Amino acid sequence: MSASVLERLRGLLYAEGGLIATLVDPAARVDGATGSAASPARMAAAGPRTQSRREEYELLVEAIYEGYLLHYGSPRVVRAPEADLGLLAGDRLYAIGLARLVALGDTVAVAELADTITLSALAQGAGELALADAVWAAGARAVGWGPSSAHMRAKDLAFAGSPEAVEAMRTSAAGLAAPP
Repeated sequence: MSASVLERLRGLLYAEGGLIATLVDPAARVDGATGSAASPARMAAAGPRTQSRREEYELLVEAIYEGYLLHYGSPRVVRAPEADLGLLAGDRLYAIGLARLVALGDTVAVAELADTITLSALAQGAGELALADAVWAAGARAVGWGPSSAHMRAKDLAFAGSPEAVEAMRTSAAGLAAPP
């Protein structure tokens, strides 16, 4: 790919116009050095389910992940001067990414990313940052490879608030089978 996914995200948000375009940080470093091989967007785009539209999946997952970072972390592309505006911008990025996914007709990935958003929010609210990170890694893998039985079990454990959820999500993210 010639442009980094964050550079493409910045371009997409400028093209969206409106309030979200005014919040794009023109000074944000979005060159090819940004992001890591372990990013949720790269993970999702690397799977066989997303093979025919890798760049589109990478961009839409990155939009959703940037929305998550606006809510709970350090966004890379969008800067909001106020917390409330950051939450609204995060919601807009969720909507942009999910709408692009719906346009692809991938209802499995829509469900997985909706669960990822929900479970990571629950983990953040409970102060379980390791679980939130594991949820993103496992959710991205489910988008790219499809939800496995290990992933379904991990989601059940996370929704139930089980202390086993973190390890189950890590197992899912690694593509390993769930323990019996």
